Amino acid sequence: MDVREVALTLDFCTRVGELLIASGTGAADAVDTMGMVARALGLRNCDIDITFVTVAMQCQPSPDEPPITASRLVKSRAIDYEHLTRVDHLIRDVVRGDVDVRAARQRLGRITSTGHSRPRWAATLGLAVMAAAVAVQLGGDGAVALLAFVSAALIDRIQLVLSRQRIPMFYQQIAGAGVASLLAVATAATPLEVDVSSAITANIVVLLAGIGLMGALQDGLSGFYITANARVLEAMLSTAGIIAGVSAGLTMASSLGVDIPAIAPGATNLQSVGLTLLGSAVGASAFAYSCYAPGRILVPIAVISAVAMGIATALRGMGRAWPVAVAAFVIGLVAYGVAARMRVPPLVIVVPAMVPMLPGISIYRGLTLLLSDQGPNSTPEGLLALFTAVTIAVSLAAGVILGEYVAQPLKRGGRRLEARLAGPRLVGPLRGGR
Repeated sequence: MDVREVALTLDFCTRVGELLIASGTGAADAVDTMGMVARALGLRNCDIDITFVTVAMQCQPSPDEPPITASRLVKSRAIDYEHLTRVDHLIRDVVRGDVDVRAARQRLGRITSTGHSRPRWAATLGLAVMAAAVAVQLGGDGAVALLAFVSAALIDRIQLVLSRQRIPMFYQQIAGAGVASLLAVATAATPLEVDVSSAITANIVVLLAGIGLMGALQDGLSGFYITANARVLEAMLSTAGIIAGVSAGLTMASSLGVDIPAIAPGATNLQSVGLTLLGSAVGASAFAYSCYAPGRILVPIAVISAVAMGIATALRGMGRAWPVAVAAFVIGLVAYGVAARMRVPPLVIVVPAMVPMLPGISIYRGLTLLLSDQGPNSTPEGLLALFTAVTIAVSLAAGVILGEYVAQPLKRGGRRLEARLAGPRLVGPLRGGR
């Protein structure tokens, strides 16, 4: 290969890596995918480095020639499963040898430059339906679902305006959580009898859905500690923004004498379990729809999320963290085979399916206990609830990744686990090796 071909190949690989990282893919998956594409296009012995905001790749064709380097900056991060799926198909075509580097660059350019099959308002509608479904999952009635629907739509529109003004995500989360809390406070001040605490919690789940904690934990487990630390810090700042916005609204409600009660999980019956599963299924598929996931995968996501929520509900006696960890493990175990059949990356399934189990209740309960005067034990209980939220989030991510670890060698026909384990590949073709 001449220098121009090498430069074109490196540029294509770094562009692919940039899109994967921007979509929430783990650094290990991005590095393996970039190396696989480079080898398929004729490059060997490439060095790849990813540090959260930079994707760099270097190739030295021979020892007596200077190395050729290409790098890209990850300027924006947005969950876009339509582009991710189309790039995944392109990668597989390149690995099979069906596309050369020039044709691949043209296809990648069309993917990144063209719009989506759904308008932007459809994404807002999906998030609003998701919030309403989560409100039903929490036991809310029609009025609570309507309040959550309106709040989520308003939050998405406000955050869209702020993102276009290049406002950092921390302030976007504060604005979104503040809007949800203030709207709930205004509703609670009216004569209407609405459980506004469920609406606030539903919008907390919507705001938590965009935080890439699973990618951070995957990077940590696969040895990319710098990227993992950066992603953890980003997730912490986004969560802190949610806490700040919700606490501002609750503080205003307390100063105005408006009573917003805390959520206390009660006894379950057959009807409540059915509504929980229905809300989980609709919420997961609505979130996937808002992230431009292909339409063919929405029903499988709903079924997987409902089954996982049923497992978490059945194992509620084991505590808070272990039921969601087992449910997340099932999601990771099942998603790999379903993704292969539906021709989408497993990441498109696992993230939406576990969204309804995000710890919105624990965050809201911890804030209400910390900001209220309910006795000397309110502060320790509030801190314990916030710590429980962190534990649940980590359990979800760890369970999904462990499920992927187990699912991949099982799908390869039960070969020896220790010899064929390739890591939790959530994006890109899988090539196991000793």
